[in-house]
Amino acid sequence: MLKTRVIPSLLVDGFGLVKGRSFKSDRRVGPLSQAVRVYAARDVDEMIVLDVRAGRKRTSPDPLLVEEILRDCRVPLTVGGGVSSAEEARVLVRAGADKVSLNTAALERPGLVREISEEIGRQSVVVSIDALTKVGDDWLCATHSGSRSSARRVRDWSQECESLGAGEILITSIERDGCMEGFDIELVKAVVGAVSIPVIASGGAGGSDDFVNVVKNAGAAAVAAASIFHFTEVTPLEVKKRMDEDGIPVRLGL
Repeated sequence: MLKTRVIPSLLVDGFGLVKGRSFKSDRRVGPLSQAVRVYAARDVDEMIVLDVRAGRKRTSPDPLLVEEILRDCRVPLTVGGGVSSAEEARVLVRAGADKVSLNTAALERPGLVREISEEIGRQSVVVSIDALTKVGDDWLCATHSGSRSSARRVRDWSQECESLGAGEILITSIERDGCMEGFDIELVKAVVGAVSIPVIASGGAGGSDDFVNVVKNAGAAAVAAASIFHFTEVTPLEVKKRMDEDGIPVRLGL
């Protein structure tokens, strides 16, 4: 049985670590390098690093960011923010990234998912979906680091991404982001039910039980979090031990 992954999600503005609530009011929480070193020693399965500046300003991702992270990171690394071409994705992978995360550019030009999948392999393509407004039994996707709403529905877009060559979906509830009130179980369950590829749940973790809940009741294949790890004493290893106690297969003792 596949292990459920626990993944710190690191938002950077340049080379500084930032965190906010609902994708707003970002505040600096320290140097990126220090956070990477801490997580590298705490039994994490992977790391996700998203450059919010590149995402909002639509600038090209910086391969130097990958090189900086890899000085201390010894686990699979996903990098995103501003990726808008297969060439940019290839540059990030050549710099050392294991996976590349796409969001705004893919929504604007869905064929980009296929192009990047063909360039670096399906297993290396993560489509990040930021869910904004709920409409009926679905949600609208947001773009530009959550600052703009699109007309695309989360379920439909998830299915299209899978058909285009995405290897994973990273689904984030903007409303829950940074609030530490629990994952949006309904949202995650909807995406899991719409696709057959792994779904990473993000946005809202406030305690170890929240991770257990989103895996057991929504079917998440992996869990990503930021605030709970940045601002509380809860560690990824504690989360894994709690999940293990509840019968969820995790990788312990890395």
